[in-house]
Amino acid sequence: MQETIGLGLIGAGRAGMIHARNFASRVPYAKMIAVSDVIEESARQSAAELGLSTWCTDWHNIIENNAIDAVIVVTPTKFHHEIVIESAKAKKHVFCEKPMAMNKEECRQMIEAAEANGIKLQIGFMRRFDSNYRRAKELIDSGAIGQVVTVKSMTRGPSTPQEWMYDIDKSNGPLAEVNSHDIDTLRWFTGSDAESLHAIAGNFRCENARKQYPDFYDTVLMNVRMKNGMLGNIDGAQGVQYGYDARTDIVGTEGHIEIGGLAGSSTLLYTKDKQFRGDTVKSWTNLFYEAYVNEDISFIQSIRENTQPEVSGTDGMAAVDIVRAGNESIKSGQIIFFKEENT
Repeated sequence: MQETIGLGLIGAGRAGMIHARNFASRVPYAKMIAVSDVIEESARQSAAELGLSTWCTDWHNIIENNAIDAVIVVTPTKFHHEIVIESAKAKKHVFCEKPMAMNKEECRQMIEAAEANGIKLQIGFMRRFDSNYRRAKELIDSGAIGQVVTVKSMTRGPSTPQEWMYDIDKSNGPLAEVNSHDIDTLRWFTGSDAESLHAIAGNFRCENARKQYPDFYDTVLMNVRMKNGMLGNIDGAQGVQYGYDARTDIVGTEGHIEIGGLAGSSTLLYTKDKQFRGDTVKSWTNLFYEAYVNEDISFIQSIRENTQPEVSGTDGMAAVDIVRAGNESIKSGQIIFFKEENT
């Protein structure tokens, strides 16, 4: 068993640095070696914060570094396919943030590259590592609510999208950028893949995108029928401003489970003018802080113990294909059916 796993970060943005800080200080048997980012100042500053002397602007230098055993890929989605495949060919294990790739075929090629080169490929669906979501899964599996009937999963983010996200062909839209976690949660809790879905969407907050990007939507609702008959509902929004709102509701034949809430704490302020207020969750970085640590620990364990990652490339590919179908449904107004195939 390898004692220490050397890691290289590819993409030193906010999410990338969450992982890098975890691996540098909170994940046993992990050692950060180098950082890469296309913005030179970001690469330099990130390396300095992590106490590293090695940084670069070309990610190829990361996978060519013999001290690095695994890479953390946190770039815009359109670059995942090439980086993951080249990393696999270089025999580097890969942690790839969601969304896994731009389409199902890219995902399939990434999975095949990982298998052909004997490396681990884990996808960053961190809600599977959150204590509340894991407890809900335990309750579902124990039969505490009978058979699952519906899973409703919501993510509404406070910030407006970056401009590159307005182009659905480049970003796959909010279903990918915001609701990938909800889609994975639906598959995880139902234990099934999607059979069909219907989605509707609109742009209500991003006025500056309407003319150049008429297909862009900042709000989406999607109903999904799973192959095992269970039903799902995805609720997503960007730019809501009021806080980071992530909740899941599971109804079974014999009970009900709720996960999450908007309240940042149970402390409420009541004032003499007969008003009250409290704090809301500000960001996903606050709500799922420990979940990120746990998924990073799990990644290192899978490498050291030679076990399958808890979240596989197949999970990532299934979510990407549901995003594809959702966007197709939004454009056509039709119910989209999934083809039967072995994936």
